[in-house]
Amino acid sequence: MTDYPELHHEQAGSAHPPLLFLHGGTVAGWSWQEQVDAFTDRQVVTPDLPGFGRRARDDWPGLHGTADAVAEQLAALGVGGPVDVVGLSFGGIVGLHVAARHPGLVRTLLVSGPMLVPAGIALRTAGRLQLSAWNAPWFWKAQAAAMGLPADARDVFVRHGLTIRRDTMQRITSEIYPRGALPADISRYTGPLLGLAGERESAYFRRSLEALRRAVPRAEIRLAPGMHHMWSIEDTGLFNDVTASWLAGRVDPRLLPV
Repeated sequence: MTDYPELHHEQAGSAHPPLLFLHGGTVAGWSWQEQVDAFTDRQVVTPDLPGFGRRARDDWPGLHGTADAVAEQLAALGVGGPVDVVGLSFGGIVGLHVAARHPGLVRTLLVSGPMLVPAGIALRTAGRLQLSAWNAPWFWKAQAAAMGLPADARDVFVRHGLTIRRDTMQRITSEIYPRGALPADISRYTGPLLGLAGERESAYFRRSLEALRRAVPRAEIRLAPGMHHMWSIEDTGLFNDVTASWLAGRVDPRLLPV
């Protein structure tokens, strides 16, 4: 899990802008392999965010610091903007903060399952229980099953999950849970924005999408039919189709209204 590259298809044609995928809070850049294989017509960037994957030993620098780290990683890889950004879960939060802090870097933005409103008692309680079992393999196996991950993805999910430091997740949840993670200055980004959640996700994520709609009235807001939180792995075909349509300037007609 440490020998995968962050930059893919370096020799891809220049007809399309680079495509940046930002991973969720229980995985790393490796989780985008199916998307890397699907989008061979452009440069694809799948960085590890601070605290995850090959950067698991790095301290969590906060959302602002992470957004800046993404911009720095792109520059270090020689990837110029603007780029198309796709973020899942925690990566969706980071994508919104990249767009707010570096609006000229982002051409289009697709986010799915971001936590944008304050967490309620149930979510906070679940978070505390998760942290208490964070270093236990059974916890990661249960997470994989609950997310609907296919069998061939569960082993690598569990092995990687056990590398994420408990204090990293404590710092992340301490920043996100009390206030939500919607950037106050998201209006700085004026490009196309698609906000998604899985149809089978909890009502919390729909509330987050409604907050995004209020903050960015032009945003397209939809649900992925029949999907759980990690639907980029659960149904890669649908996720890739939705992404390809969005990059072409369309909203996939299979997506459901909120």
